[in-house]
This record gives sequence, structure tokens and C-alpha cells, in this order.
Amino acid sequence: MTEGNFVDYVKLHVTSGNGGKGSVHLHREKYITKGGPDGGDGGRGGHIILRGNPNMWTLLHLKFKRHLRAEHGGHGSKNRSTGADGADVYVDVPLGTVIRDTETQNILHEIVDEGQEIIVAEGGMGGRGNWHFKNSVNQTPRYAQPGVEGQQYDITLELKILADVGLVGFPNAGKSTLLSVITSAKPKIADYEFTTLKPNLGIVEYRDFQTFVMADIPGIIEGAAEGKGIGHRFLRHIERNSTLLFLIPADADDINKQYEILLDELRRYNSDLLDKERLIAISKSDMLDDELKTELKAELDAQLNAPYLFISSVAQQGLLELKDKLWQMLNS
Repeated sequence: MTEGNFVDYVKLHVTSGNGGKGSVHLHREKYITKGGPDGGDGGRGGHIILRGNPNMWTLLHLKFKRHLRAEHGGHGSKNRSTGADGADVYVDVPLGTVIRDTETQNILHEIVDEGQEIIVAEGGMGGRGNWHFKNSVNQTPRYAQPGVEGQQYDITLELKILADVGLVGFPNAGKSTLLSVITSAKPKIADYEFTTLKPNLGIVEYRDFQTFVMADIPGIIEGAAEGKGIGHRFLRHIERNSTLLFLIPADADDINKQYEILLDELRRYNSDLLDKERLIAISKSDMLDDELKTELKAELDAQLNAPYLFISSVAQQGLLELKDKLWQMLNS
């Protein structure tokens, strides 16, 4: 999937169908001149329903479809015939989709299970026909109920991608390069910050034909938790990852400081993120000779409070060990 086709945020105006009107009808047939009321009920208006689909990864299909409208219910008719219900509108969305009220930004629902259905706009009830209102006092009522109007809402859909491992790091730390090497994904790679503007997904092939999903999240910068850069637009994707892989380049001025900044941004955005399994990968380690690596290892052993290992995506160093460690963490 190309970056331009990954859509994780759309706004929709949804309108459910109106209920059909109840019928005002008096029964008439040969030899029966006063058969009494027999007006049928109106049909229910159609719902707008969002449904979880595990085969979808993006909201691209809704990018240019901002209005969803369901059918109105049919009107009642004679012989107590009920009008047809309006057709429901089903919209498939990826698992991990969050539904918000656009005005208040309150979360209304989250879709996380296959086949899960959420009615976001309920169709109006059909009105009752005049036969419901017959009584001993008024045996030929000439009135019926109108249908209830449908609902209208402005909603926002946000996608939090579901991946086993999320790559976390500063811009230009080598996340896209790692993803391109250990999966078949083809993210955009260049020597400037924020090359990746939207998450990329790749499937990592492990031993015995087993696999897990890795997500390349756009780089974090200091202040991202307050929305700096493209802050919240990508931090939310990290919430769905079960394991976080922190990628810090070996030529960083202070590896431990970078790690602490990244942790602090996650903490300020959502402290629950710190409960996830964490692994640190020191990328671009092919630039280190054995002596430098030994010195750096001694420093990191004293500073870091999480497991770490050295890798190089370009030189294909430490990648099998990385897969082993991630698989162990995912299945522990």
C-alpha cells in the first residue's frame, strides 16, 4: 500500500431514514360498506451501520464519500399492510476504528472485533395506522401517526492501526529502512526528517512460516504529546501495538537521553503506553567497530532500564536476533 492510499482520519455526515407514515384507511369491499379502520403501519427508516472488517487497513474508501444517507421507510397501506423498512446502509471499516462526535470530540464507540456492528444513526420508527386507534367511543378514527424523523450526526472516524510491533523513534532513525529490509513493505526512504508522514505496515516472516505485523510510525519529536509536528495524528497508532520497538541510531549524541525523551512523550500522551513491552534497537551499528561497541555497551548497561541490542538494516546485522527477541516478547 502506498503512503498516499493510507487514510486514517475522515469526517462524515450521516443521516438515517425517516419512518413511514401510518395509513388512514377504512375497509371497503362488496357487501361490506362499513368494515372499520384497517390502515397499516409505516416501515422503519434505514440505519447507518459501521461494521468491523479485518481485511481492511485504511479508510480510503470513505475519503471522497462524506455523506451517508439511508432509505426512508415505506408508508402503511390498506388491509393493515405495513410499509417496507428502509434499507440499512452498511459501511465496512478496519478493526481499530474509533468513532467520535465531531462537535464534542467525545468517543462514541470503538470497533475492534470482526463483524462487530455499531448503529451510528438509528432509523426513525414508522407511524401507527388508524386501526390502532379504534375504540368503543371512536370506531372509525380518521387519523394515523406520522413516521419519526431519522437522526443526523457529524462523526469523525479515526483509525488506530492494529499491529503486533510498533516502531518508535525520532525522525531519520532508520525505521522505514528496517521495515523495508525485514518485510516486503516498500516505504518511502530518504535522508531527511519526516520522510514518513503516515504509518506503513509490513508482515515479518519468522521461522516455520509464522508471521507478525510491524508498523512504521512517523517519527516522534519533542513536544509531540502537545500536538507539535504531526503529534496526535501518529501517537494514537501506538496505542494498539502490543510491543514497542524503540529505534535509536548508534551515532546519536546521547542514546539514553533520546530514549528518555521518547518515553516522556508517550507518558504525556497516554501513560498506559508505558505498560507495554519495550525493546531498544541501536540502529546503524555497522558504523561501530568492536572497541566502540564494547565501550557503548558498558555505558548502556549502566543507563538503560530496558533490554537492547545492536542492529544494522543496511549491513543485515542482528536482524535474526531481533526477530527472535520480538517473537519471544509477543508470545511470552
